[in-house]
Amino acid sequence: MRITQSIEGISIFTGSPIRIEYCPDGIENIVELDYVPGMCYLSPGFLDIQVNGYNGIDYSLENLNSKNIKSLVQHLAVSGTTKHVPTFVTMPQNRLLNNLRTVSKAMHSDSQLATSIPGFHIEGPFISPLTGPRGVHDPKYIRTPNYTDFLEWQDAAEGKILYVTIAPEVEGSLDFISKVVKSGVKVAIGHSAASPEVINEAIGAGATLSTHLGNGSFTEIHRLRNYIWEQLAADCLTAGIICDGHHLPPSVVKVFTRAKGLDRLILVSDVALLGGYPEGQYKWGNMDIDVYADGHLGLHGSDVLAGAAHTLDWDIARFIEYTGSTLAEAIKLCTINPAKALKINSNQYESFSEGNPSNFCKFSYEYGIKRLDMREVIQHGSVL
Repeated sequence: MRITQSIEGISIFTGSPIRIEYCPDGIENIVELDYVPGMCYLSPGFLDIQVNGYNGIDYSLENLNSKNIKSLVQHLAVSGTTKHVPTFVTMPQNRLLNNLRTVSKAMHSDSQLATSIPGFHIEGPFISPLTGPRGVHDPKYIRTPNYTDFLEWQDAAEGKILYVTIAPEVEGSLDFISKVVKSGVKVAIGHSAASPEVINEAIGAGATLSTHLGNGSFTEIHRLRNYIWEQLAADCLTAGIICDGHHLPPSVVKVFTRAKGLDRLILVSDVALLGGYPEGQYKWGNMDIDVYADGHLGLHGSDVLAGAAHTLDWDIARFIEYTGSTLAEAIKLCTINPAKALKINSNQYESFSEGNPSNFCKFSYEYGIKRLDMREVIQHGSVL
């Protein structure tokens, strides 16, 4: 028996009050309402295309299992992220293959996981081995590109890999980019120390994305000729940015937005295993990581960031504050834009329409608050 439910609020698309009538199969009807003071906003659920982990769970750790994945999906959904792309970072090849198989198998046996995960992102091991661009990726497992490895990944993932992040200056990268793009998978430039010339060669080979632009880089670079300016200037590159207030200063976010425009930017959380943890010092693999009172993660004893800790409900509020964008414009950066960039059925994020999936967020927002105040999240027809 199909049960129809409803949710009311102000549409971020039209600014008008509506009631959405829905069932697990999708939206059944949209009804216009009169405005009532105190009404919350309604938005499609967010799409985060770079999630490493959260709240003690990580896609790159050993012993990943379906229970972990289910818990991670639910933790993210409560913050409004109803779909996300798992990110698998630099690790031994056997573990990567095993973790890809684990997530694929879990998606077969659980419809919620299947609809919540549109595909996978491989970030490394084909990145710069240099301190700075390498970030906190384990240098033991960084290596030069090998297309045979990619084919093994895609086989283990059952064809679900959506994009791969690579440093184009590493030997063999340009040929690798060309082959991966021809297979139908996107390539992003990231964790790179490439010259401007090599950045353009990577674009010529088919790269179309920038992974967390401005991060995974040297502390000091040439003031004019560098990989950040070159990627900013490239109209054919869509840039992911981490707008948590720690990875990029407000002025940089504003400049990136003006350079790229709102159509070529994507908000990503890049959230990691220790996201959601209370303040303190923790062990993450072989690293000692500090979780600070403001929620950011740092490598103990240094000023190096150790991943991100905030979800998109936080990042959206920061983006509005830093750029002066509207709520609807900011949400576009984690709904329509990533869907278009990775060819993930962007129609579901362009309007509330009959037949679209039942993925919604209901929240309040006022300028200057720390994060969107989530009141209700509907994930594939289920009320969280």
